[in-house]
Amino acid sequence: MPRRHARTLLITGAGGAGRTAVAAATAAAAARAGTRTLLLTYDRTAAAALDGTLPGLDVRRVDAGGAFQDALLDLQSRGGTLFALLGTTPLDPEELTPLPGAGALALLRAVRAAREGGWEQVVVDLPPVREAVELLALPGQLRRYLGRLLPPDRQAARALRPVLAQLAGVPMPTEWAYEAAARAEVQLAAVQAVIDDPGTSLAVVVEPGARGAEVLRTARTGLALYGLRPAAVVANRLLPAGGSEPFVAGLAAGQRDHLKAYAEACAVDGVPLYELPHLGRDLAPAEEALAVPYDGRGPDRTGGGEPWSVEDRLAEEGHLVWSLPLPGAGKEGLDLVRRGDELVVDAEGFRRIMPLPSALRRCTVQGAALRDGVLRVRFTPDPGLWPR
Repeated sequence: MPRRHARTLLITGAGGAGRTAVAAATAAAAARAGTRTLLLTYDRTAAAALDGTLPGLDVRRVDAGGAFQDALLDLQSRGGTLFALLGTTPLDPEELTPLPGAGALALLRAVRAAREGGWEQVVVDLPPVREAVELLALPGQLRRYLGRLLPPDRQAARALRPVLAQLAGVPMPTEWAYEAAARAEVQLAAVQAVIDDPGTSLAVVVEPGARGAEVLRTARTGLALYGLRPAAVVANRLLPAGGSEPFVAGLAAGQRDHLKAYAEACAVDGVPLYELPHLGRDLAPAEEALAVPYDGRGPDRTGGGEPWSVEDRLAEEGHLVWSLPLPGAGKEGLDLVRRGDELVVDAEGFRRIMPLPSALRRCTVQGAALRDGVLRVRFTPDPGLWPR
């Protein structure tokens, strides 16, 4: 009988909005309900406070330094013969410090490993929104880089490499590079499968206010650029309405105004909005009141699969239209350029390079317009390439 994979709930949000507390509470609530649950977090304090406190709840802190050290030492071990040929001195474990981006890779590997660990629910405490979107886009970007730098279909003199290796007495560098690329491709594809899985969902935690509104807009646009969307929005630290203190009452009224805007955005995207209270005191580990009442429905990929569509308007208007949903995007900071058979789109500081559908590769770009959260790009057939 095939193993049933765990459901995965990714939780991101504004820095300081309480996303770690919400992730911890949500994981604890799932464990209390009898679901074997794993919480993955960078936060040392949260991991220490929760570890071993509840039956059915496992807590693991993602160790970026340790994961980076293990990966680099493994690479050094696999390429030992080549490095010796080049006259390099092996690195000692004590001199290794994690490079920028090591934490993201460590978290992605931990999420992938968690799917095979027998848990029913995995709750992942992601970094703030901008870093989280970049993290979710990372496997696809790295796979594209590998495909361009070491394309499997262009392995020159592949049949000769074993002969050359015997003559030289060492593995040929090109063969070693292709083998490393193949291993990386398998690992990245497995991580991408977790992100794309219907059992994976993402919640965005914000504190109602001007900063929260900007974070939510960034999340909506950034995720949509990569074909994703939030499955839930969580408004955290809501003050009670009608308080006796004028100052607190004013803050609560302001929060409610922002909450209305959040509700409108969620209605457009078709996702639920959950409201969590401001507890007004220091938080204990896994506060039950901060658990997201999320039912685990998925997927968080808009409409299932790539959300972009090509509309044929050749008969009526003489062009094709490629529609790319970008909710929350504004014209400022939005740019696109055709590059060969790819379209490069920049939005909200994010960039995605997308291969054009086959029909559009035989067309030229005539213009684009952003209306109602959808970027529509017009293509007209190239007479030299389009069949008569």
